[in-house]
Amino acid sequence: MSVFEELGIDIGYVLLGVVGFSVILFLLVIILFVKNKNLKKNYKSFMSGSNGKDLEEIILSRFSEIDFLKLENKKIKTKLEGISETLLSTYQKIGIVKYDAFKEMGGKLSFSLALLNDNNDGFIINSMHSSREGCYTYIKEILKGESYVVLAEEEKLALEQAINSNNYME
Repeated sequence: MSVFEELGIDIGYVLLGVVGFSVILFLLVIILFVKNKNLKKNYKSFMSGSNGKDLEEIILSRFSEIDFLKLENKKIKTKLEGISETLLSTYQKIGIVKYDAFKEMGGKLSFSLALLNDNNDGFIINSMHSSREGCYTYIKEILKGESYVVLAEEEKLALEQAINSNNYME
C-alpha cells in the first residue's frame, strides 16, 4: 500500500503536477540561458578592441575630465558671486511720477524719477517743464532711503515707489 493510497490522492494528479512543474522549470532554464547569452554578447562587445590597460586609461581620462569640470564649476560659481555683488550696487529700484509743475501751463510733461540700489542709495531726478520758460532739471542724492534736502510731494511719491518696488535680485 502506497502513501498516496492512504491519503486518498490519485497518483495521476501527482504525476501531472510534477510534469507541469518540470515544464515551468525547463522554461525558466531556457530563459536564463538566453539572458546569459545576451549578457556574454554585451560583455564581448564592451571588451572588444580593448584590453585592461585601455580601459584603465579611459577611466583615468574620465576622472581627469571630472576634476577639470569641478574646477571650472568652482570658477563659474566665483564669477557668479562677483556678478551678484555687482548687481546689488546697480540701480534696480525705480519710481516715477508725472505731474503738471505749473498748473495747466506746461501739461503733464514734468516728472520725478527715483533710482535706487539694493541699499536704497541713489538719486532723484526732477524735471519741471513749462511751455513758456523751458525745462528745469534738478537732482537730489538719496542715502538709505532718505534725502538730506527737502523733497517735493512728487519726489516723495517717486522715492516711495522706488523703495517699495521689487528687488529683482531676491
